[in-house]
This record gives sequence, C-alpha cells and structure tokens, in this order.
Amino acid sequence: MPSPVPDLAPLTPGARRVLDAASRLFYDRGIHAVGVDTIAEVAGVTKKTLYDRFGSKETLVVSYLQHRDARWRDDLAARLAAEEQPGIPRILAVFDHALAWSTANSPKGCSAVNARAEVGGDEGAPVLAEVSREKTWLLDLFAELCEEGGIDDPRGTAETLMLLYEGAIVTLGMGTFAEPFTTARRCAEGVLTARTR
Repeated sequence: MPSPVPDLAPLTPGARRVLDAASRLFYDRGIHAVGVDTIAEVAGVTKKTLYDRFGSKETLVVSYLQHRDARWRDDLAARLAAEEQPGIPRILAVFDHALAWSTANSPKGCSAVNARAEVGGDEGAPVLAEVSREKTWLLDLFAELCEEGGIDDPRGTAETLMLLYEGAIVTLGMGTFAEPFTTARRCAEGVLTARTR
C-alpha cells in the first residue's frame, strides 16, 4: 500500500477527550464555527489543558484529520484484505467501503474536503498539507490496485477513479442526489472493464 499514516503519538486521557470533542464539533458544526472555549467545555478540560496538549487550534485540526484518516484507512485495509484477489472487484471495494463508511461516519461528506473548503489560504498551511497528503495517498492506492489488477494505464485510470470518488463524496456532502457512491461505482466498473488487459 502507499505510504502509511504519519505516526500518531499516544494521547493522554485529557488529550483524547479534547480530540474526541473537537472531532465531533468540527465535523458537525465546522472548523471556524467552533472555538477552543467550546471544545474545552465539551471535553471537560481547561483551555490550558487543550493548549498544553495540542499547542494551537490549527494543530488540533490537523490531529482531527489525521486520526479520522487513520480510522478510515484501517477500515479500508480490512475491507481490501477480505477481497484478496487483484482485479476489478478489489478496486471497486474502495467504492463499496466508501458507501458503508459514509453512511455510518460521514453524512456531511469528507472531513478533509470540508476542511479544505473552510480553511482556504496558503498551500503550505499545515491543514492544507494534511488534506493534500490524504488525497495523494488515495490516488496512489487506486494506481497500485489498478497495476496489481492488470488494468491498462494504471495511473491514468487511477486519476479517473479519483475524480469519480471525489465527485461522489462532494455530492454526498451537498446532498445533490441519493447514494452518489453507487453511481460512482457503476461508472468506475465501466471504466475498469474497458481498460482490462
């Protein structure tokens, strides 16, 4: 698989409460709408504890994204392990998993896409760098799965799959129509079938 999630340091109980509270609040309300006072109150800690554990709100946002991404990747790895044989079904398992994950964990779309839309600004900012890292990882995963599965032009096909995937997750967050991952999966299957060696 492509490069792993950065090493996530173990969290103290107070830091875990802060991160859990921030993760719920950031996803449900938005990053800019949630202040550190609210996070500290919901977590049952002082602002000093929050800053002692994370240093800044921006660092807390990056940690939120990294921990959520780590959960997604762990779940996806288990799904891919269940679909051992290289080929179209293994590639499509990413879409199948995204549908199940979004139903249970992401009714408002992708946390990374949402963070990118909110934060804007300098491309070197830590939040934007984290979002880019996560999306590059998924593109590389699609390319690897296509290569293993004997798909023509694995990188180009991966880029097409990425567009379908990202389009589905943004559509999910916007609520434009129901079950966008089902539509994206159907399109991806057509692309992969046409490019099978």
